Amino acid sequence: MDGVNYELGPWVRMTVPREARGKRLADVEVGREAFASVLLLFGVVPFDRHHLTLERVLERGFDEESWSWLQRRWRHERRVEPTEDGCVVTDRLTVAPRLAPAAVVEPVVRWLFERRHRNLRSRFEARE
Repeated sequence: MDGVNYELGPWVRMTVPREARGKRLADVEVGREAFASVLLLFGVVPFDRHHLTLERVLERGFDEESWSWLQRRWRHERRVEPTEDGCVVTDRLTVAPRLAPAAVVEPVVRWLFERRHRNLRSRFEARE
């Protein structure tokens, strides 16, 4: 979750219950809710509760099928493919909002994932 919070920062932070801290994807039981996390705006203001379930863990990715108070369905498929110069991270999302119209939620999710990818590039960019 440290990596997730790095990607989401500084806009959003996800809490992690004590029993789940330090776990890697490979440590999580597939198909069962791993834990519930409070989402915090700017790391302080609670705005959602996310129930995380991994459907599949791959060598270079995962499929998450979760839900939250704000999202009836949150499906996140991530793939990381090596390239000659590093890697390509691909995220595919399916979001079914509970309250706000999809036309409002989709641009926010797109913006958040653009930020996540920018944070990843910043963190792992080759240094000369």
